[in-house]
Order: sequence, then structure tokens, then C-alpha cells
Amino acid sequence: MSRIGKQSIQIPKGIKVTKEGVVLSVAGSKGTLSKNFRDDITITIENDAITLNPKRNDKFSKSLWGTYASHIKNMIAGVETPYQKKLILEGIGFKSEVKANGKNSELHLALGFSHPVVVKIPETLTATAEKNNITVTGIDKELVGSFTAAVRALKKPEPYKGKGMRYEGEVIRRKQGKKTV
Repeated sequence: MSRIGKQSIQIPKGIKVTKEGVVLSVAGSKGTLSKNFRDDITITIENDAITLNPKRNDKFSKSLWGTYASHIKNMIAGVETPYQKKLILEGIGFKSEVKANGKNSELHLALGFSHPVVVKIPETLTATAEKNNITVTGIDKELVGSFTAAVRALKKPEPYKGKGMRYEGEVIRRKQGKKTV
């Protein structure tokens, strides 16, 4: 039994949740999110509450039960208040800036390579770069997390001096350098 899946999800005022076939849509003041859900879990929307129940009593359906409940909670929270992740760029000569090219915007990074690194920012996300702080905001928690992880993977923090890109609040375990005799 899933503890998360058993609980009913309350729909706040100002948010509209609709289900058409396998697509669940959540609309709020910040935007609209829609996601496909398998029919292994029955999703019922009534009286400003969403309840989920597995159709079968097998391991796969039970594992989807809590996962789908978490996805729906994240969608509702995202259209209410956008998610935000911050990256901190540390190192001499490391720079970041956001440039807008018409509809698309790009993140230009100088990470100590022989060439500048250009990352295209997805349309549903907004990114700002102030000094060496990059802030990514968006209503889709999954997209915000995967984009910031992809940007961080370009230059992970190294353990000797801590140079590289890290999340705000992330602690880098430092190693001791070479010892002199």
C-alpha cells in the first residue's frame, strides 16, 4: 500500500484539473501543464479532490500509485508557484550570461574550455544570470530539474579547489592537495 497514493489530493481554488482519456491537464494562474498517465491507475476528480486507486493488485501498479500521486501534486504546486533552482559558478574566468535571440534564449558560458559553451534554454523555462549565479524558474518541476542538472554536468565542481558549477546549498567535499616533503 502506498502511503502517498492513499491520500486524496486537494485542489486549491483557482486551479482547474481536467482528465481526457489518459491525459491529465492542470491549469492555474502561472500556466498549464498536461501529462500522460497509464490506465493502470484510476484517477477520479470530484469535489475539489483527486483520488487514485490501482486497477490491479500487482507490483507494477502499486509502484505507479504513489509516483502518479507525486506527479499530480507537483503539477498543482507548479501552476500555483513556479519552481526555482539556483546554480553557482565558481572559478577564475568562469562567466555566464543569458542572451535572447528572437523567441529563443541561450545561456552562454565560459567554463575554461577553448570555446564558449552555448546551451539553448527551453521555451517554458526562464533563466537569469547575475554575476556567477544562474537562476532557472519554471512551472514544470521535472523540466527545471533536468535542465539545471544538464547545465551543471557541463562543469562539475572539482574536489581540490571547488571550481565548477554547483547547486545553491550544495556542499563540496574537499580533498587534501599534494603534500610537500
